[in-house]
Amino acid sequence: MAYTTINKSTDYFNTKLYTGNGADGNAVTNVGHSPDFVWIKQRNSMSHRLYDKIRGVNSALISNESNAEDQYSAYGQFESFDSDGFTVGAGTSNGHGTNENGQSIVSWNWKANGAGSANTDGAVSTTVSVNTTAGFSIVKYTGTGTTTNFGHGLGVKPNVILIKSLSSNDWVMNGDFLGSTTWQHKLILNTTAAKATANNFNDQAPTNSVFYLNSAHGTTNGSGTEYIAYCFAEKTGYSKFGSYIGNGNADGTFVYTGFKPAWVMLKKTNNTESWLIMDNKRQGYNPENEYLIADLSNAEGTPNHINLLSNGFKLTSTGGGFNGSGDTFIYMAFAEAPLVGSNNVPCTAR
Repeated sequence: MAYTTINKSTDYFNTKLYTGNGADGNAVTNVGHSPDFVWIKQRNSMSHRLYDKIRGVNSALISNESNAEDQYSAYGQFESFDSDGFTVGAGTSNGHGTNENGQSIVSWNWKANGAGSANTDGAVSTTVSVNTTAGFSIVKYTGTGTTTNFGHGLGVKPNVILIKSLSSNDWVMNGDFLGSTTWQHKLILNTTAAKATANNFNDQAPTNSVFYLNSAHGTTNGSGTEYIAYCFAEKTGYSKFGSYIGNGNADGTFVYTGFKPAWVMLKKTNNTESWLIMDNKRQGYNPENEYLIADLSNAEGTPNHINLLSNGFKLTSTGGGFNGSGDTFIYMAFAEAPLVGSNNVPCTAR
C-alpha cells in the first residue's frame, strides 16, 4: 500500500466549480488553499486560461494556443489570488472565458509558495515559487540563447517540466514518462502531435537543483525571451506521472496510482491525439467522467471513458484517445485522497 505525508490533498491541489456572473468581484472560495497556479476552462466552447502568481493577475496563457501572454480583457479578467481561492471580473464582453454570466466553469488549482524569490542554483538566476511538500514549482527565467541550466527549487529531480514562452511559441513538455533517460523527447501541449525528438533539452535529465536547456530554441531558451516553467516531482499518495499501453477494449487498462485520483490528464504519444482531462468534480461519480481537451477550446466531451477508483483509474472505452490497442499513453494524476495515508485511514472508491 502507498503511504504519504499528504493526508489532505486539497491543501495542495483541488478542482473547484463555479458559475460566472458577468460582473467584477466574483469571488471563488473554498478552494482549500491559496492557489498559485490556476487553470480555468468554461465547460462550453471557450479557450483555456492559465494564471500563476509569479506572472501576476490579468496575465493569461492559453493551453490550446501558442499565443503570447495577454490580459484578454475582452474575455473576462483574473482579478486576484485570494487566501482560499481567487476572484474573477467582467472584462468587456460579459466575462467570456473566466466569468461569463450563467456559465458553468471549472478551475484546477495548485499550491506553490507565493510570488516567488530569486534562485541561484543554476548558471542563470531564476524566480521560483516552490512547494517542496507537494513537489511543485513555478519557475520564471530569461533565455540566454546558449546551452545552460536553470534552478527549479524542488530539491529533488522533477519528473515533468512544462515550459511556455511568454511570447508566441508552443508549449513544450518533457519528462521521465517519455522514455528517455536523457530527456531527448518532447510533447507539445497546444497540438495533437505525437512524441518527437527534443533538441530543446540538453541531452541531460534534470538534477535535484537544475534543468538543462540547449541553445537558441525559441520555445524554451531564446536569447532575451521570458519563459514560465511548471515543474512537477512525484509525491507518494499525492501525484503520479507515468505511462500505460491501451488494450482497445471496453474492459480497459487499469493504471495503479496509489491514490484516488482527483485529476487525470492523458495523451497518446506514439501517434496524433488530443490531451484529455478528467476530474472528480464535474460529475463526481463513475462512469460519468466527462473530459475537456487541453489543446482545443471545445465544450466537454461525452463521459464513459474512464473510472476514477480508490487506487488508480481504469479505462472503459475503446476510443483511440484513451485506450487504443497497443498505443502508448502518458498521464499526469493528482490525488483526491491517498489509498492509505500516514494516519492509516484507507481510501474508498466512489
